[in-house]
Order: sequence, then C-alpha cells, then structure tokens
Amino acid sequence: MPWMKWLPWRYLVRRFATSHGFLDPLAVMARLQRFAEPSEVNEPIELLRAGAVFHARALINSKVIQHNLDWIWPHWIERQFNPRDESFIPRAFSITHCNLSHRNWTAVGVPDCEEMPIVDPRGLVTPHYDGWSIDAWVLGKNGRQLLPSKLKQCSQRLEMDENISVVTESSLDDLQLQSRVKVERDSSDSHCLLELIAESGDGGWLVITLRPCNPEGISFLHQVRLDKNRRCWLIEDKTAVIFERPVEKHLASNYRQGDIYLHLRDETECLHGECEVGMASAAAMFSLAAGTPLRIGVRIPLHSSGRDASHRDHPSGGWQHNLKHHCTLSVPDRKFQFLYDAAIRTLILHSPKEVYPGPYTYKRFWFRDAVFIIQSLLQAGLTARAERALDQFPKRQKHDGFFLSQDGEWDSNGEALWIFDLFCQMTNRPLKREWREPVLRGARWIVNKRLHKNGGRCGGLLPAGFSAEHLGPNDCYYWDDFWGVAGLRAAARICKREELFREARAFSAEADDFQKTIEDSLAAAARRLGRAAMPASPNRRLDAGAIGSIVAGYPLQLYPAQDPRLTDLTEFLLERCFVSGGFFQDMVHSGINAYLTLHIAQVLLRSGDSRCFELMRNVAALASPTGQWPEAIHPHSMGGCMGDGQHAWAAAEWVSMMRNCFVREEGESLILISGLPSEWLTGESAQKPIHFGPAPTRFGTIDLEVIPGTEPQVSWTTHWHSDTPRIEIRPFGFRPIGASPGENRVTLSPL
Repeated sequence: MPWMKWLPWRYLVRRFATSHGFLDPLAVMARLQRFAEPSEVNEPIELLRAGAVFHARALINSKVIQHNLDWIWPHWIERQFNPRDESFIPRAFSITHCNLSHRNWTAVGVPDCEEMPIVDPRGLVTPHYDGWSIDAWVLGKNGRQLLPSKLKQCSQRLEMDENISVVTESSLDDLQLQSRVKVERDSSDSHCLLELIAESGDGGWLVITLRPCNPEGISFLHQVRLDKNRRCWLIEDKTAVIFERPVEKHLASNYRQGDIYLHLRDETECLHGECEVGMASAAAMFSLAAGTPLRIGVRIPLHSSGRDASHRDHPSGGWQHNLKHHCTLSVPDRKFQFLYDAAIRTLILHSPKEVYPGPYTYKRFWFRDAVFIIQSLLQAGLTARAERALDQFPKRQKHDGFFLSQDGEWDSNGEALWIFDLFCQMTNRPLKREWREPVLRGARWIVNKRLHKNGGRCGGLLPAGFSAEHLGPNDCYYWDDFWGVAGLRAAARICKREELFREARAFSAEADDFQKTIEDSLAAAARRLGRAAMPASPNRRLDAGAIGSIVAGYPLQLYPAQDPRLTDLTEFLLERCFVSGGFFQDMVHSGINAYLTLHIAQVLLRSGDSRCFELMRNVAALASPTGQWPEAIHPHSMGGCMGDGQHAWAAAEWVSMMRNCFVREEGESLILISGLPSEWLTGESAQKPIHFGPAPTRFGTIDLEVIPGTEPQVSWTTHWHSDTPRIEIRPFGFRPIGASPGENRVTLSPL
C-alpha cells in the first residue's frame, strides 16, 4: 500500500522488538539476505504462505503429540517418536514437529475428480483433503490387539483392474485385518469406499475408529455423533461416514478424556462426542465370532459433484475409457511393468483439469512440475489431458507476459513456451488461437528480463531468483537460463510455423545471443573451477545444486550427448552426490530424489552409457509397495522425508524414462531400443515379445515390437506426420543399425 511508505514502520518494528529483549528482526533479515545474491524477490509469497500453514499445524503437533504418546497415532508418528526406531527424530529445540521420515501415502480416485483420498502405509484413510482419518483395529477376547500403525511390517499393494484400489493386510498371531480402499462415482457424487475384513481366532471386535489426525499431523475434529439408525457418523452435524450395517457398540471421547483407544473396554456406550479443543475421537465396533471372518463396508461421500461440474465439457468416463488409447508397455521385468502401469494411472489421477504434483502436500500448481508431467502425458498418448492442462496456462500469465506460479522463479516462461511447442510438434497441430498471444508475450518477457551485459558474472543472464527451490539461496541459476534459451527457440519455431517471420527471426537471434552469453559464462566458470562440469550458477562452486544444470542435456538437448560439460557434470554428481544408489539433494530436500536420479539416467542414456540401467533399477527399488515415490526419501528409514508422499513428477519421469528407452528423438533422428537391458533381449526371462506403443513422437506415432532370442528381431509400424525420419537402432550389446528408407524390421547381431 502506498501510504505504508510514509509510515516509520521499520523503526516501529525494530523498537518494539528490542524493547522486549528480542533480536532486531530487520537486522536478522539483512544478515540472511547477505547469503544470497541480491534479487527483487527474496522468497515467493506463495511459499511463505504455504510454509506458514504447514508449520502452524506442525506447531500444534508439538503441543499435542509428545504429551499424549498413549494415543494410537498414524504410522509416521509411531515410528518417528520411537527412540528405538531408525526413523526417530529428536525433538529438543525443534519448535515444530513435522512428518520427516515417513511421508508416504497413495491416492485413490476416479479420472477427472478433484477429490483424491489418500491411504497411508498401514491403511489409515484420509478421505477429504487435509481432513480427519479413519483407521481400523482388531481386538481379541484375550486382550490381544492388532493396531496396524504400530506394526513394523505389513503388506500393502495397488490393484489395477477396472478401478484402482489400495489393499492393506496386517496380522498379529491369529488376528487378521484387510482393508481395501477405492473411489467410485455415481450420478450425484463420488464416494470413498472402504471394505474391511477382520478375523480373530477367539472372537472379539472389529473397531472402526475416527481419528483427529492424518499423515501430516493433527486435523481438528470437534463433534461426532452416531445417528438414530446407528448407520451413520455425523461429523460437525453433516453426514460423513455411512456404515453398511448398524453399529453394535459405539464409544466417543474428547481430548481431556484421552484417545478412544483408552476406553475400548468401557461398558457404557457413548453415542455423541464433542471436544472444544478439536480432538474428538470415536469407535464403531462390530463383534467377531471366533475364527469367522467379518466383512464390513464403509462409504464416505466426497461431495465432489459441484467441484467436478466444470469438467463436464470433457466427458471423462471411467478408468478403462481413459486408458483405452494410451501407450502401453509389455516387458519381462515385472517391477518395471508394474511401475509403468501405476505411473500412468498417477498421471491420469493428477490431471483432473490442471495438473498437480501430488494429491495432498503438493495439490497446487507449479509451471515447473506441470511441464514435466504434461511432457509425459504427451509421450503416453494422453493428448486430450495435456491439451486441457495447457489451456489453463494463459490464465496464469500476467500482463507483462510472466507465466506466474510463484514470483521470483524465472524458469516458468521458458518451460511454458517449450511445452506449447512440444505439444504442436507431437500432435502435428497448429498453435491454438488462444495460445498465440500468450506465446508472443511470454517470449518478449524473457528478452526483457535478461540482465544488462555489465561485465559481471551474471551479465546478460536472467536475474537472481528463487528458481527451482531446492538449488540453494537466491542466485542467477543456469537452470533458469537454459529454460530461457529453450523457450526462445520454441517461440521462434512456433512463429515460423505460424508465418510470423519477423518475430521468428527476432526470437531466434535473441536465443543465439542468450546462448552465447551462457557459453561465455560457463567458460569462465570452468576456468575458475578447473574442470568442465557446470555449477548451479556463475557464483557457485560445484555442489548438489548443480543438478539443475543437467537440464541442458535432459530434456532440453541444448548440448550434444557427449558434450564435456554434461559428461563431467554427470561424473561429479555420480561421485559426490549419490547415497544408496540415488541422487541425494543436500539442499532443502535432504533426501534421495527419484526424479532427479532419472534426469541423470536420461543423460547417461543419451550418451550410450549403460550405467543408466543401474540408476533405473535403483529408482525402482526405492518405490513403495504401491508403486509410488515421495519427493525425497530418507536414507535410513527409506520413507518420504520431503514433499508429497505420492509425487506425480516422479511418476512422470518413470514414464518418460521407459519411453526413451524404447524410442527417443535425437535431433532429426529417432533412436530405437537404446535403453533395453540385454537380458530382456537374450536372457532366460526373454521369452515373450516385448512391446511398446503406440508412442507419439515429434515425427509421428510408432509401435514397436521386439522378439527376443540369440538374434533378436525388432519391427515397427508407423504413422508419420510427413516425411520418414532417420531411424537408428542402438541396443546395448548389439551392433547399431541404421534403417533403410521404408524398412520396418531388422535383425540384431551381437557385438
């Protein structure tokens, strides 16, 4: 507000703080800013807002959890607060208590529904975004208790048939519990369906319990009541949970009385629970006959019909309809196959209109994540979803041309322009009329945003900014610059196809100048560092933040596969920044990162380095039993330690990795099967034909089949946009072959 400039607010803030014995906050902020390069945005307000919300809950966690360890808490708490567990995190001077060692969950849902219930590794179900949860326990008559969140081991899987379901099975002696969670939609609403099957050798109770918490911590719950028919929980006076049969015994509690777990042996029923603190809990109990399984169904209305109304101009159908024409994979490695199929469903689930990097912590928009996800949607043949997501981009563009997801991040314009161009190339369509002006304004923004060439290290580059969040303090990151060049080249190609020749020449010339500026900067960095590897910025030594510069090789291909700057950077990262077989990002993430490991694998694949297989296998081993990756993985607990527990960007990278192993573009050529392990082609497991397709490419669509054997055969059928591209078959362990014009089958010969 303009009038704020006239108030002595800095003096007032400083005087108030120091008069009460606090540090001068302005002096502290000034000190902090000295660790970063001067920038127009110190930290995006969007991140500050999200961080404030996150740590507000974590502050509540610190006031509740550690003082009530006799409650039954979600699995992450049971382990993170257990001093005997490798997941234990001391609390001491920590002001807030966050889930930092088991950020794992799996979303269920139906295509184009915004509601995505999540299931934690022990079957805890959180039906609504950031809401309360439902858990299930089994009590035996002899006092034994099956409490899944306290178990070190249990079985969980993702089932993919006509729907997607998360199935969790746990046991203790003769106590057994299975839960199955999925979402179904009818004409009026979507419903989260929970099916429980419980058994006890000597009888007892199945307890379905309402929890004021979720995989992030406390989620306030003030009032719960069992209705007069004993079939529904009314939560905050709204029908929220519907039981398949009447509840036989019901109990409720509040914070002062303690967890409902402490009252399960109470004889007197309680049908209504109310808690002014917001920690109400309840138990719906069903008796178990000795040795006889009991099945109970639970339905939770998701109240999604209103929110889904905006999608009715894009009829979604069910899972089978949405999977009908996608690019399928058939390989002998069951783990790779499962992860690909699960990743495809993750992409569909997380693209109801815009694309989301996750169902919970990251259920919001970033251009950066969106572009990698949309790339994979295109590669998987899910073109309509990609187009619908791209239609949202212009709405996020400011008048000056800036594609804004977070202020202070200068990579978004290059990313947006690059993906617009990729869409047009892969679909062989002209630029949509609604996208033309946003593309032109977006390219001009990059031109205008570059710094003046003042002879300094950052002259001519994009200004210092927050960039990709995990690269370090504000700086002039090459990540932003590489995207800027790629965006200008994309805009030039678009303008040339649209016969905007003046703009095409201008953007192309600007891209050349920008690239030359980067080349000069990298040469100076190489002299300063004494090696070719590209640092994160002109001001940095080589560190884990240099992972951002790998983007020049994948996906942008700004440099040849064997460029020394790329190969040396790859060697540095492999040697200095890997833990347990994956790239460990020291900065912010402080965990093993699956999708960044795959970025390195993509660069190795381009250069014909067989170490890409090892990285793919390592990433596969890091996946959860349901085929998901959190954003970053704890090196000891192997649970999630950063970001969303189901990271859609990671799923997107697995799809792109598998695709590029079979077919990838390199300049004006198509490279086939350059990433298939030799054992798939000739080993004992190589019995059935291997298939991939129909796979969209920049040149058209290709369908690949490989017949394994001592001399494997590779065949393909195609539908090109125009002329047939140059095709090279480059399998590891076999002689490379250049296909002749019109040829669509070759026989491989061992080296």
